Amino acid sequence: MALWRAYQRALAAHPWKVQVLTAGSLMGLGDIISQQLVERRGLREHQTGRTLIMISLGCGFVGPVVGGWYKVLDRIIPGTTKVDALKKMLLDQGAFAPCFLGCFLPLVGTLSGLSAQDNWAKLQRLWPAVQLANFYLVPLHYRLAVVQCVAVVWNSYLSWKAHQP
Repeated sequence: MALWRAYQRALAAHPWKVQVLTAGSLMGLGDIISQQLVERRGLREHQTGRTLIMISLGCGFVGPVVGGWYKVLDRIIPGTTKVDALKKMLLDQGAFAPCFLGCFLPLVGTLSGLSAQDNWAKLQRLWPAVQLANFYLVPLHYRLAVVQCVAVVWNSYLSWKAHQP
């Protein structure tokens, strides 16, 4: 509980910095999970550079872009009702997601050799449900963290898939 309260204080004092660092940390965690639990590399075989790439993507791209989008989206559609959440999810999936994925997937693909088609197919099935719940249940300043927590599983998969022999 003390760690959670410290996180909330830091988030209140420096929301943008904390959200960006959270995104990077959770993307790095996804890679660590991939390497240690899925691939079972062990600490000696852990590819630190790979983890740093994922952290960099989180801090330098995902955190700022998605965090900024959530702020814009909350200005466009203020409110937290079920209808507001549905509108946000539709705008997010109809307008933002294609643009974001159109940038993110080639970036990940370039850095890791993954097929953009494989990533796209999986994201299309998962993301709308996550976002609907996120916009309905989660306050604005926690949304990026929630999405990044869900993304830990996705990042673990991406990292594992990207580094198959």
